[in-house]
Amino acid sequence: MKYKSILITGGAGFIGSHVTRLFVNKYPQYQIFNLDALTYAGNLENLSDIESAENYTFIKGDITDESFVNALFEKHKFSSVIHLAAESHVDRSIEDPLSFVKTNVIGTMILLNAFKSLWKDDFTDKLFYHISTDEVYGSLGADGLFTETTSYDPNSPYSASKASSDHFVRAYGETYNLPYVITNCSNNYGQNQFPEKLIPLFINNIINEKPLPVYGDGNYTRDWLYVVDHAIAIDLVFHKGKHEETYNIGGFNEWKNIDLVKLLCKQMDSKLNRVQGSSEKLITYVKDRPGHDLRYAIDASKINKELGWEPSVTFEEGLKITIDWYLDNSTWLKNVTSGEYQSYYNKQYS
Repeated sequence: MKYKSILITGGAGFIGSHVTRLFVNKYPQYQIFNLDALTYAGNLENLSDIESAENYTFIKGDITDESFVNALFEKHKFSSVIHLAAESHVDRSIEDPLSFVKTNVIGTMILLNAFKSLWKDDFTDKLFYHISTDEVYGSLGADGLFTETTSYDPNSPYSASKASSDHFVRAYGETYNLPYVITNCSNNYGQNQFPEKLIPLFINNIINEKPLPVYGDGNYTRDWLYVVDHAIAIDLVFHKGKHEETYNIGGFNEWKNIDLVKLLCKQMDSKLNRVQGSSEKLITYVKDRPGHDLRYAIDASKINKELGWEPSVTFEEGLKITIDWYLDNSTWLKNVTSGEYQSYYNKQYS
C-alpha cells in the first residue's frame, strides 16, 4: 500500500475523533494530520489516547483561513483529504446562518481550491472525501427512504449549507476532474458527542434531574447510526469506494424522538438505580423549531452491497455503550457543559 499523507478536517470533533483514531491505529504507514479550529465542539481530550502516536500530527487552524490552508497543503503535500469540519447543529444555524455558510460552504471551497492547486492535473492516487448529511434531502412522509439519487430539498440553513458544499465538490469533479467521494449519513450517536445533540443532552439532563425538552409532539422520526460504525464505513469508502460516487450511510434504525427518549429514560433509571419512570417525568414538550423536518430515513443498501458494510450493534446495545461512556467520563461532560455552552442552552430551551 502506497504511503499516504492524509488531512482530516474537524478531527477533534465528535465523528472526526473516531475517524482519526481509527486511521492512526489501523494504518501506521499513513501520516495523519488533524486540522481543527477547536471551537466549542472540538476537544483534544477526545484524542488523548493517540496524541503521542508517531504517525499523528495535530494542527490548530481554521479551514476558512485561505492563506493558512494553502500554506499547509504546500508544506505537507496532502495526498488525500477527509473533510469532516462543519457547523452541524440545526438550532444554531437558525440563530446564526452566516456562520454556517462561512464554514460549510466557503471552508469547503478553500479546501477544494488548495487541493486542486497543489496537484493540478496529476490526481493519481489522490482523493477528496467529503462527509455530508441526510438532511440535504429534506423531509420524508410516512413512507419511503432517501437514496443516493433522491433530489436535494434542504429546509434549514444548516442543511442548505451542506447541500451547497456537496454541489461544489461534485462541480469540482466535473469541471477539474478532481477525484472525490461523498457520503451522506444519518444522525450519529455515541461517545464524545457534544451535549447539544439529543442523546448526550438528555443523558446530561437526566443525570442532573433537569427537564428533557422535546420539540413539538415528539413524533419526529430519525435514523440513528452508531459513530464507531460510521467511522468503519468511512474507512471502507475511503479505500474501496468508487470515485465520483455518493454513498448513503444509515443505521437501518428509525425511532420517533419520543420513543427514543422513553427508552433512554428507562436505561438511565436502571443505570442510576432510580425508580423506573422517574426520568420520564422530566419530559417537557417545548415550542417546535422552524422548518422542522418530519422524518429522515436512509437506504444504505448501496454501501452494504458494494462494500459489505452493515451496523455492528443494535440501537439498544449502542445506547447502553453510550450511556456507560458518559457516566464513566463525568469530568469530560462537566468540562464541555460549562461556560459558553450553558449560556447557549439557557437561551435555546428556557
